[in-house]
Amino acid sequence: MDKDSYQHMLAAVQAFHHKHDFKNQGGEELPYRIALMAEELGEISACVTKGKAQMELAEEVADLLILVLGTAIAADFDLNQAFWDKMAKLNQRQGRLVNGRIRVSEFK
Repeated sequence: MDKDSYQHMLAAVQAFHHKHDFKNQGGEELPYRIALMAEELGEISACVTKGKAQMELAEEVADLLILVLGTAIAADFDLNQAFWDKMAKLNQRQGRLVNGRIRVSEFK
């Protein structure tokens, strides 16, 4: 398995969940996972607003990615397929400048 593949990353997160028995210890409860993701977003924000080193930002984003992958495990959905399905939808949308920044949305 390619070290950089989605499957390899997913397997590493699954092994981490198994090692710490997340399923039976509350670590796969979705409200808890959402709270952890919000916490990580706060840490990412702090890195950006406080001008922390790129390495610190990368570590916090990696924490968020691990939580997202773990949420796919906990909720039992195929994140890889969901990603590609969503990219197909996004690629059909038009972009618009909103307050001077590009936004790609359905604009309903």
